[in-house]
Amino acid sequence: MNKIRRNDTVVVICGDAKDKGKRGRVLKVEPRKDRIVVEGVNNVKKHLRRTQQNPRGGRVDREASIHISNVMLICPHTNKPTRVGFTFVEQAGEKVKKRVSKVSGRVID
Repeated sequence: MNKIRRNDTVVVICGDAKDKGKRGRVLKVEPRKDRIVVEGVNNVKKHLRRTQQNPRGGRVDREASIHISNVMLICPHTNKPTRVGFTFVEQAGEKVKKRVSKVSGRVID
């Protein structure tokens, strides 16, 4: 179970100076590579060759992945960066593993 999931809001805490401090929504998580793609962060130019689907070719701006250790989750309750822990919560007679904010102590999802 990952601490950061798709559609979470995160803030970049270290890395490239142009992206440090930016907030964005997680678009894609690659758990095997420990990388994520964040909306509006780490934009790069991708060069496309001419094809039948793209007859002009050219350059396209897109987000590249960054390492998951360079971001922190934004707590939805306090709107501040937080570390993430896990706890077991009773739901319908079963124990379910849930993410917990270390700042507020509340369940995130």
